[in-house]
Amino acid sequence: MKKLVLPAFCAAALAVASCNNAAKEEKKDSVTAGSENMATAEPPANVLTEAEKAEGWTLLFNGTSLDGWRIYKGKESNTWGVQDGLLHCIGSATDKSDMRGDLITNNQYDNFELVADWKIAPQGNSGILYLVTEEFEAPYMSGPEYQLIDDENFPEKLEDWQKSGANYAMNPPSKLAARPVGDWNHTRIVVNKGKVEHWLNGEKVVDTEMWTDEWQKAKTTGKWKDYKGYGTAKKGHICLQDHGSEVWFKNMKIRELK
Repeated sequence: MKKLVLPAFCAAALAVASCNNAAKEEKKDSVTAGSENMATAEPPANVLTEAEKAEGWTLLFNGTSLDGWRIYKGKESNTWGVQDGLLHCIGSATDKSDMRGDLITNNQYDNFELVADWKIAPQGNSGILYLVTEEFEAPYMSGPEYQLIDDENFPEKLEDWQKSGANYAMNPPSKLAARPVGDWNHTRIVVNKGKVEHWLNGEKVVDTEMWTDEWQKAKTTGKWKDYKGYGTAKKGHICLQDHGSEVWFKNMKIRELK
């Protein structure tokens, strides 16, 4: 009988221990899962932290309106708006010209650091321009462009200087760093006394300097040879290009450099 009692007792003890362990494990998993969800939760968009405010950052897009922006040279355009907290260009199914309603900041900047998150529709084409002035027919005739494009599926063959992150028609990106279409990309542009850096998803893809002999040669022998005003301004607007493609922006922030 003792031989039978001991195993029965052990079995009961093991069952109780197993239940307790399961409860503990279940509780642990629940806490861990909650922590993981909190850790991976996306921070609120279009908001400055206290640290960013202290560092001199300001929002270019507030997430609710087009305050601080206007159409280049006061052109008529209804292609820009706010969609679910995103700055959105609806584009056009038929008009893919580069003479549409580009959006520019009211303010002008000379030396600055700019960051933005963006995504583009399949086969899309757009850009972020800087040092833009308004004496020409289109922003690209004055301001350098950080290229945004569907590198993989664009319907025409792309030169390297046309790919995402490029200093359009001047400096090709050193590597292709754009994420698949539909995913968000993070851009950083630094312009400081002629020195220019383009960053894409944490990778520096362009490092160049304006107004040098090398820069002048690239301008006068390439696409910009007939655009005398290209890249000459030391201060200008930030511009978002409407090239007929659907594109979205958020978390657009800028800080001026001394």
